[in-house]
Amino acid sequence: MASLRRRTMAPKPRPVSSKSKREDSYSDTCCEECGSGECPSELLLCDKCDCGFHLFCLRPILASVPKGSWFCSSCFPLVQTKIVDFFRIQRSSEPTQKISPGTVTDSRKRRKRTSILKVSKKRRKLLAFNPSEDPIRRLEQMASLATALTATGADFRNELTYVPGMAPRSANCASLEQGGMQVLPKEDMETLDLCKNMMERGEWPPLMVVFDPREGFTVEADRFIKDLTIITEYVGDVDYLENRENDDGDSMMTLISAADPSKSLVICPDKRSNIARFINGINNHTPEGKKKQNVKCVRFDVNGECRALLIASRDIPKGERLYYDYNGYEHEYPTEHFV
Repeated sequence: MASLRRRTMAPKPRPVSSKSKREDSYSDTCCEECGSGECPSELLLCDKCDCGFHLFCLRPILASVPKGSWFCSSCFPLVQTKIVDFFRIQRSSEPTQKISPGTVTDSRKRRKRTSILKVSKKRRKLLAFNPSEDPIRRLEQMASLATALTATGADFRNELTYVPGMAPRSANCASLEQGGMQVLPKEDMETLDLCKNMMERGEWPPLMVVFDPREGFTVEADRFIKDLTIITEYVGDVDYLENRENDDGDSMMTLISAADPSKSLVICPDKRSNIARFINGINNHTPEGKKKQNVKCVRFDVNGECRALLIASRDIPKGERLYYDYNGYEHEYPTEHFV
């Protein structure tokens, strides 16, 4: 059985014939980006072409050697099947079905004509994300998330998970929220379902996970994102807050803040999660930190259960990193140390 080839620069080969030595030696491998052969322990070799790349020369930078196979950008399109399998993407030839902005609006206008005297404030609807048209670019976006999840030891999930020994699904009851919870309107529920269905087909949100030396893994827009666009749902294992009071995890999200503390729930994305885990928080103790916010977290009652959505709070240009306020409700999370 062939041995696994997951490695950085290979150790010096044993003395062999000159022909084998030429084939097996990696001692002269240099980084394709900077041209240097220094820092061999940081030199990562592509599992297809054997070209070398320093971890710190890659974009996005890699914090550590990935587990399993790794392929450079030139070879990556050849391994798209692995990405499809990683995210359990459905292979389908059906075209994308997008909600027509005018369809629901026109129908609503026709109904309003029967009650002209009734005046109400127009509600702003949530928008579905607009995937990148280039399928190769979408694969690169997915690969960036796969890299981050693998590096942090997490599996991909795109919905809340209920694990034996933690809170059961029956505990997720939106009516327990202290002060009540807003119900997600039918039209917005359809938009959320559309986003989920697009992702299952591999039509990914235009987001790229990158590595920053100061912030760690973080997320940036890979194309223009319009205000009120659904970025993603915050997912992970659902557990009771009282079970996590001494947890040192830095990514827990409030799901339900109940009047009875024993019924309060949190989302724990350390083992199962999606791209929401890597969207960073702002330092809400400084004006500069508050200006960075371009995403908001909103909890909704969806068919009686609570769901936490990350939504664009303004237009986000391509290349801008995504940030939201971890303390959207309770103001209990310390953010003074955030960059």
